[in-house]
Amino acid sequence: MKNNKYEIDMVNGTIMDKLISFALPLMLSGILQLAFNAVDIIVVGQFSGKEALAAVGSTTALINVFVNLFIGISLGANVLAARCYAAGKDEEMSKTVHTSIMIAIISGIVMAIVGVVFAHGALSLMGTPDDVIDLSTLYMRIYFCGMPFFMLYNYGAAILRAVGDTKRPLIFLIISGCINAALNLTLVIVFDMGVAGVAIGTIVSQCVSCILVISCLCRANSSYQLKFSRLHIEKDYLMQIFQVGIPAGIQSTVINFSNALLQSSVNSFGSVAMAGYTAANNVLGFMYTSVNSITQACMSFTSQNYAVGKQKRMDRVLIDCLILTTAVALVMGCGAYFFGTQILGIYTSSEKVIKCGLEIISITTVPYFLCGIMDLFPGALRGMGYSTVPMILSIIGTVGVRIIWIFIFFPMHRSLYFLFISYPGSWIVTIIMQVACFMVVRNKVKRTMT
Repeated sequence: MKNNKYEIDMVNGTIMDKLISFALPLMLSGILQLAFNAVDIIVVGQFSGKEALAAVGSTTALINVFVNLFIGISLGANVLAARCYAAGKDEEMSKTVHTSIMIAIISGIVMAIVGVVFAHGALSLMGTPDDVIDLSTLYMRIYFCGMPFFMLYNYGAAILRAVGDTKRPLIFLIISGCINAALNLTLVIVFDMGVAGVAIGTIVSQCVSCILVISCLCRANSSYQLKFSRLHIEKDYLMQIFQVGIPAGIQSTVINFSNALLQSSVNSFGSVAMAGYTAANNVLGFMYTSVNSITQACMSFTSQNYAVGKQKRMDRVLIDCLILTTAVALVMGCGAYFFGTQILGIYTSSEKVIKCGLEIISITTVPYFLCGIMDLFPGALRGMGYSTVPMILSIIGTVGVRIIWIFIFFPMHRSLYFLFISYPGSWIVTIIMQVACFMVVRNKVKRTMT
């Protein structure tokens, strides 16, 4: 099962230590990848003013709406690759790898075209203020030119995660992250390029991480070795990837659409509130990527153990992941709550912007463990091949609650604090539905394995 020092045997031995060994590098990788955008925000906020800070931040939700369908599909590639690897199906694993990389290439090119063409119109629909929309459009168009690199890295990393290798993607991101930070500082401070400079820095760093992960796959002495001569899409494997990946992508896209609606509500308070939201949302982003790494671990471990029929081990994986998620989220959430002023001060020196950010942090950070729990159950279900129903429940619970809150309750109590009460409220509703769904599926799977 384990072919080199980077891989993890997910179907034998102890679980908690292996979950931590898997999730910790993935957590650091996600934090580092998010730091690409954080460096953009910090540099423009400190050296180009609040308009530039608002411009970069106003694109975040919209970029996520565009890209998360295709990133979600990479989860399907991860699940299928994990099953093939655990079952020792080398030829099927190879076909999964080459189909996945082709999906990444095609989706990256499509996203680059869509982002460049529709950036200004989409930002206008979101109600982006006139004083930042030109800068936002410029940043978004340059950023989307790097989508092919972004997609290739994420799909390549998904394949490595399927075999338990989360350490090398971390090394690759450390290298590209240092390049990103250096370029941002140089292009913004030395050459005064503002939002264009940070966007260019991000593209270059994504290109570097892409080259490194693809090179890793090409050099692999295993069933997941990538050969450019074999790149093509196998219809059967494409459909299996889509079966898990498209519902996951739709779920993420629709949830980010609700966040885009929320961004529009924030925009109605003006550029100062937008800047505060940008900084606070980046803090929440670090928390999300931390708990999401545990969800990714849960999905990969569940998928491999499902392939070899180990039901009791699947249950233990979920329990251990619940413990990890709660612990990590509570530590980070309480830290963000008590040191919110100091943390937001990293992004901006404006007291008004910090005040707006604190309103958001005060209601979202401490209960953030609920968000982690909310995502764990769909992760376990996807590992077993069930993705559509969790998608529907997440959309109803998360998006439905937020839309109702934004259009019915928020107009009566217009404040950032009240607006973001919709976050913990939607998490609680979704958890209740996902747990019920999980118990039904678990009992069904248990009957098929006995």
